[in-house]
Amino acid sequence: MKEFPEFMRNPKNAIDPQFQSEGVEGYVYDGVDGSQMAFWTTSKSGSSSEHTHEFDEYFVILEGECILFIDEERIVLRRGDEYHIRKGVPHSTEFVRGTRSIHAFGGKRAKRSPHIVT
Repeated sequence: MKEFPEFMRNPKNAIDPQFQSEGVEGYVYDGVDGSQMAFWTTSKSGSSSEHTHEFDEYFVILEGECILFIDEERIVLRRGDEYHIRKGVPHSTEFVRGTRSIHAFGGKRAKRSPHIVT
């Protein structure tokens, strides 16, 4: 597969662009416990600036490549690779065009686009 199925890309679940890096398209789903799942696809190479979360983050790379930076470590993640980032750990990423990933957050990470009517 080169993209997520159409039902996963419902515009009502589109992530507000201000909550993701330029060139990234994402969709978010909320758990009853306040957790979230997000599905991202990159249309161009880019990066995210260093940040932290008040909750754990787990992700898996489905296609492409993501470089995770934690402290002085550079961690290259490719198709099938998983990573668990503990809450409060500063991290940033670089990603290549065509990367698809699934993320699970132990808290609310993303907001939906405000122009979408539910």
